[in-house]
Amino acid sequence: MEFGLFSLFDFFRDKQDEAQYFQDTLDICIQAEELGFDSIWLGEEHFYAFGICPSPQMFLTAVARETSRIRLGTAISLLPFENPLRKAEDFAMLDILSNGRLNFGAGRGIIPKHFEGFCIDQAESRARYEEALEIIRRAWTEDPFAYQGSFWQVPSLSVGPKPVQQPHPPIYRGTLSRESFDGAGKVGDNAFIAPWLSAPHPEVVSRLQHYRATLQEYGHGPTRTTCIFFLFVHNDHQEAVRDARETTRAYTELITSFVPREALGQVPAHDPMRSYLEFILSMPADVEERAVVGTPAECRRRLYELNDEFGLDQVAFYFHAGARDPKRARQGLELFAKEVMPEFHL
Repeated sequence: MEFGLFSLFDFFRDKQDEAQYFQDTLDICIQAEELGFDSIWLGEEHFYAFGICPSPQMFLTAVARETSRIRLGTAISLLPFENPLRKAEDFAMLDILSNGRLNFGAGRGIIPKHFEGFCIDQAESRARYEEALEIIRRAWTEDPFAYQGSFWQVPSLSVGPKPVQQPHPPIYRGTLSRESFDGAGKVGDNAFIAPWLSAPHPEVVSRLQHYRATLQEYGHGPTRTTCIFFLFVHNDHQEAVRDARETTRAYTELITSFVPREALGQVPAHDPMRSYLEFILSMPADVEERAVVGTPAECRRRLYELNDEFGLDQVAFYFHAGARDPKRARQGLELFAKEVMPEFHL
């Protein structure tokens, strides 16, 4: 089992300083390689929707210059908002500058403020995403190529530079809905999964099984899946649980704040958006079932349980959400690396 770190750069303007937040995050990413973690996954956010990383490729390039081994992933790069040729160019450069360490995670986004800010109809997100991903894949592997779509048109041209990894960097699709798992399975892309954000575990397992069956049906070989969980490890069980509830409460309230609570109360109980937001907000109460929480021994046991459920090959931990103290985050990562990771990291 491989282990990584994950961040959506969730940011609290009344509590945190942007420059210090970036430095703390960079320091933790560098430390992750020293501790033996295998990967870093960073998300793209805009307009203080809840995060402050509009360009994960830029931040990961800074990480690349300070590290030599750890893989650098996006979780996720949002494709509907920018000409995909620019994405292809930027991420090819990152792959070169990191000596072939890029994992390209892509998705269509779900935050309304992103679509409002870029003046993009959210109803077009899936179609824009699929077009953009095809253009990026072809820009990396065909020379020259042309494309005529509903949203983007590319005359016959060559896109450079080309990535180091051949035929292209591993592509991970952000997979929340059953349809997104289906799309990844049909084309043979890897899957990026956040069970705590998607659905109850039995439903996520069902979607993952469907994805693996679809891969086989369409003749694709084995792929990788990266599962995201929160991690709260401490030698004192109660302290780990307290930290987990406090952090996830702050985090889930922030990322659902685009819907005012009074408005949420007026949404019909059967509405899918209401059910989804209520599922997210229930995480602090269910955190021991939906995260990795407790003493090192309890974390080891929980990882075995999650492996039985999901068949884990890559796990990445959200390490400093909810305005969590970076010092506490670093201490937890050190404890995990010393007393939990060796049992799985063979």
